[in-house]
Amino acid sequence: MMFSSFDIRPLHALTAWCLLALLLLAPGCDSGDAGGGTEPGLPVAFWLSDAARSLKFAEQASGVEAGAAADAPTITVNPNTTYQTMDGFGFSLTGGSALHLHNMSAAARAALLQELFGTGAAAIGTSYLRISIGASDLDPAVFSYNDLPAGQTDVALDQFSIDPDRDHLIPVLKEILALAPHLKIMGSPWSAPAWMKTNGSPVGGNLKPEYYGVYAQYFVKYLQAMDAEGILIDAITVQNEPLHGGNNPSMEMSASAQAAFIRDHLGPAFAAAGLDTKIIIYDHNADRTDYPIAVLNDPDAKQYIDGSAFHLYGGDISALSQVHSIHPDRNLYFTEQWVGAPGNFGADLRWHIRELIIGASRNWCKVVLEWNLAADENQDPHTPGGCTKCLGAVTISGDAVTRNPAYYIIAHAAKFVRPGAVRVASEVPPGLPNVAFQNADGTRVVIVLNDGSAQAAFNLDFGGEVVQTRLGAGAVGTYVWSPS
Repeated sequence: MMFSSFDIRPLHALTAWCLLALLLLAPGCDSGDAGGGTEPGLPVAFWLSDAARSLKFAEQASGVEAGAAADAPTITVNPNTTYQTMDGFGFSLTGGSALHLHNMSAAARAALLQELFGTGAAAIGTSYLRISIGASDLDPAVFSYNDLPAGQTDVALDQFSIDPDRDHLIPVLKEILALAPHLKIMGSPWSAPAWMKTNGSPVGGNLKPEYYGVYAQYFVKYLQAMDAEGILIDAITVQNEPLHGGNNPSMEMSASAQAAFIRDHLGPAFAAAGLDTKIIIYDHNADRTDYPIAVLNDPDAKQYIDGSAFHLYGGDISALSQVHSIHPDRNLYFTEQWVGAPGNFGADLRWHIRELIIGASRNWCKVVLEWNLAADENQDPHTPGGCTKCLGAVTISGDAVTRNPAYYIIAHAAKFVRPGAVRVASEVPPGLPNVAFQNADGTRVVIVLNDGSAQAAFNLDFGGEVVQTRLGAGAVGTYVWSPS
């Protein structure tokens, strides 16, 4: 941002946010006028991202007025009609993300983690993380917690060890949890150890049925080992992208195999070990809702399953509601979507807010996660054959930090929609997709996208309290009502 455009006002949340953001080199924190005038004492904060005006998640000192504008559409929110309770918004802390964070100086890392995971004026309040169980394709190298020379097996898992995570991931997680002790963590495996698989490789192949029980104990030992480090894993998915065997690492798993694994091995193993870690199925694209439905249709498997997880590299986000309609007693999670390097703030903001922050939430997801939290300027590290264009939410080069589209996308929700918030009903006028929430403390939040090609004026009616505002084409506004 240009220093000359920074508007010095009496110290309040805006000023505190911008001053610290400037110190941390955060781009786009700007108090520019959104148009109109905010009446003194109006208890509605307005945070704006507008690519056309180079505004990135900036609190506005104007742009919201009391009362309804004539001839403008109204987004009517009904807080008495409620849907799912939210667990949080966040990212995947890949092995590469942890490496870059851990390699920063202690002071720079502490400042960035506070910004990412804190809840103060200058923080975005990330409240949920996904990590890989073993390596993902955004680790420097492929590994599991039980790697053996070709031809060897270890059915007793005597050589099991989470030591690869001690280099970077565990230290960084401990620092994060010291800042945000209630943050929830999900673990997802990209592959079982190669010796358990039909092809003996970390890429592709299937889990051998004779090792179903051993692999279930592998999960148990992982959860117990992380717990011993003071890291509680709230949930696991059984397999990342089980219909895609071409990543490195990866493993294929059919719906029938996943149901049998959970029903006969993983669920009973968790119960025997006294683990209450949630078991989440599928973890793949919205175009194959038949997969989680088939697994949940097995009642003996379903008893152990908390819900289903989705990505959106295929299909339509609305398909998730089909799973909810058939199995309304199980939860939905949105666990991954990448932003392609080098990023396009305007286009990425519009698509991801519409499809994920609004779309996934309106289709029953209680968690919404972007993909990689951090990479360097070359989108490294990654495994051979892993993603080479996955742009981190932040780019880290030494101690220098650049904030990228996913950072602002998640900020629009995570800062204000806190764990325990309930999604409430809201009408959707043409061209104004939106989603509304009510927090436990009474704070009310509406996130609105102008998905049209021209500026749009509209009214917000939250339970009878009406304000008027407007957004430029492609702009996103988060409107926050203070508790009355």
